[in-house]
Amino acid sequence: MNKAHAYARHQDQNALIERHAQLVKRIGLHLMARLPSSVQLDDLIQAGMIGLLEAARNYDGGKGASFETYAGIRIRGSMIDEIRRGDWVPRSVHRNTRRISDAIGVVEQQCGRDAKDVEIAQTMGVSLDEYHSMLNEAACGRVVGIEDLGVSEDALTDASDSEDDNKTFTGFARERFQQALAEGITHLPEREALVLSLYYDEEMNLKEIGQILNVSESRISQIHSQAMHRLRARMKDWY
Repeated sequence: MNKAHAYARHQDQNALIERHAQLVKRIGLHLMARLPSSVQLDDLIQAGMIGLLEAARNYDGGKGASFETYAGIRIRGSMIDEIRRGDWVPRSVHRNTRRISDAIGVVEQQCGRDAKDVEIAQTMGVSLDEYHSMLNEAACGRVVGIEDLGVSEDALTDASDSEDDNKTFTGFARERFQQALAEGITHLPEREALVLSLYYDEEMNLKEIGQILNVSESRISQIHSQAMHRLRARMKDWY
């Protein structure tokens, strides 16, 4: 690469970063809606800017995805990595997260239908209020989202990145996982599927979704958390 070409590429990267700096803040604010107050927006933005820089450096427009889509994945991934490096979550929350998914799996296997809140609580041997409290802790204590189902930021990139048979297989496996995940979401209870759609597709925060469904922000947090646990239970074989 000659100096002129390198300089032009550098200028292009700077232009991409300047145009999409607000995307970092937007994604940070979106994540903050489900995080404890101890998490600072500035820390997320700092991590997100690193993701944006990496996206600008590595983006290949020939792969089909727009830069905003590609950068959004990288930015969010960098923020989540930063959150997990400073994991403040008590072991009890991680333990209850596994218990919830296991209980949902047991109920749905026995009943052959969507598990209800009260049935999950009974299977876990806790009251309904305790169960809802666990859902809130799981939602607020960590990022309970699509990425926790095993979807990495690379899972949304083009499988044509593969350069050998092993990478080709990995890309194929990720594509199949995404297909199974999409199908799993369509089979969620209607309200849970709607909350996920509004949160991930429409990028609305929990308060805004609560206003649409006429329930509290806390209840939306519970519904979102339960949807994630239900998907984990139903896609257990993929792990």
